[in-house]
Amino acid sequence: MRVGIAGYGVVGKKRYSSIVKNSSFKVTDISEVNSIARKEIPEEINVFDNYQDLILQADLDIIFISLPNKYASDAVSLSLKKGLNVFCEKPPARTLEELLQVKEIYEKHPSLKLMYGFNHRFHLSVEEAKSIIDSKIYGNVINLKGVYGKSQMISFNQTDWRTKREESGGGILLDQGIHMLDLMNYFAGGFNNIFSIIQNTFWNFDVEDNAFVLMQNDDGIIGQLHSSATQWRHTFNLDITLNKGSLILGGLLTSSKSYGEETLKIIYADPDNDKGNPKEEIINFDEDISWDMEIKRFTDAVRNSDKIKNGSIDQAIEIMDLIEKIYKADPIWKRKYY
Repeated sequence: MRVGIAGYGVVGKKRYSSIVKNSSFKVTDISEVNSIARKEIPEEINVFDNYQDLILQADLDIIFISLPNKYASDAVSLSLKKGLNVFCEKPPARTLEELLQVKEIYEKHPSLKLMYGFNHRFHLSVEEAKSIIDSKIYGNVINLKGVYGKSQMISFNQTDWRTKREESGGGILLDQGIHMLDLMNYFAGGFNNIFSIIQNTFWNFDVEDNAFVLMQNDDGIIGQLHSSATQWRHTFNLDITLNKGSLILGGLLTSSKSYGEETLKIIYADPDNDKGNPKEEIINFDEDISWDMEIKRFTDAVRNSDKIKNGSIDQAIEIMDLIEKIYKADPIWKRKYY
């Protein structure tokens, strides 16, 4: 199958590296506006100046969209209308309204596959945690407490599209916190009773640099999140409390290698006997195959008409709806931006 990539920045290059490992795919065309990035595109690949020409002129079966947020929904819509199977990075759009418009178009093309890049679901630690939760060996989820943060929005003292609300749609919550919210939905799902404090008082852009969120679903499960661009030591930590123990996802293998070792700590609770010092086990994961596995699942869906189980349009809508509710749950933020 002939593959195009719209956008050859950091993520586009990473996708390319995973795609070329898959014998079912052949990258034939790439679009990129940045002159420096264009020089890094392999010589045998056709290069387009913009994503519109790539979609409309190239002979493709599949397109991977790795563009800035403001172009994502338009590129997906144009690709679907052209009859292409589509993989798009997160966030799926700047707003819920944009994404709902994409779904209207997608529903007119039921034979095509559309998948969004909620990559964290494919990390081995997350898959192991999901398997344990689904087995109910430690009972049901009671609450989740997550911290996901980095030390800056972008490079210090440098503005770009990520810091401009009109272009990005949001800040750290939409850019990075979306992954943690997706995992909380994955493990527990359906949060609707929401309290939040949204701030942009440190970096002073018109998008948030911190989001503090407390939420509850209809089953009474509590989710707590701090999404931060002032986390001076890069942090990924998700503590999942169950009836008979806890699972703690700590660290994450990434290309930056700044989030520490990826581990899953399993705590075996016996409150009548362990006196608050329970037995625990730590599983270490030393390989990140998430990008390759994500591509494989998408490949299987396209080739075998499999259902998109992780990264579907409905899951994307659920997350964007949740993010919009979080923004609006802070009365000051809502009054200022909505």
